[in-house]
Amino acid sequence: MTRARWSILTVIVALVGIGWIFVNRLPTDAAPSSGALPPAPTVGHPAPDFTLTGLDGQTFTLSDLRGKPVVLNFWATWCPPCRAEMPELQAASERLAGEVAIIGVNQGENAQQVRGFIDPLGFTFPMPLDERMDVSRQYLVRNLPTTFFIDRDGIIRHTQIGPLTEATLAQRLQSVYP
Repeated sequence: MTRARWSILTVIVALVGIGWIFVNRLPTDAAPSSGALPPAPTVGHPAPDFTLTGLDGQTFTLSDLRGKPVVLNFWATWCPPCRAEMPELQAASERLAGEVAIIGVNQGENAQQVRGFIDPLGFTFPMPLDERMDVSRQYLVRNLPTTFFIDRDGIIRHTQIGPLTEATLAQRLQSVYP
């Protein structure tokens, strides 16, 4: 190929590339005007809001806790690592009562199953029921336990996949609570 043909080919490819970028750009009305990130179950994004029913029959809505740090733990009674971390979550709930909300979202079980597990052990922190696992899907929970650490503004600051120990819970809490 001659040098002139290479030059013409380069110009054509450049024009096609510029056209592709122009056609596929984000419309100006689609960009958030405030610069805020959309809710997403990932660090740095607002935690997606949800409403579930708690063991007490009352509705639980995550956004009602805005202004308070939240430890949002997804668990199930059949999950041995979940069962192992429950005493740490209970201790943190008692120690940080009124300052940090410890929430245990039960995945896929009914109130009778959950009560049969928690009542004999004396766990008292809120445990909304995600019986249809809609919230677990919304948060992309693939492994249990999974814990989200959410700051006062509702932003996810850390995600822990796997069980929490006293040390890891204290360390992760530092991302949302002084």
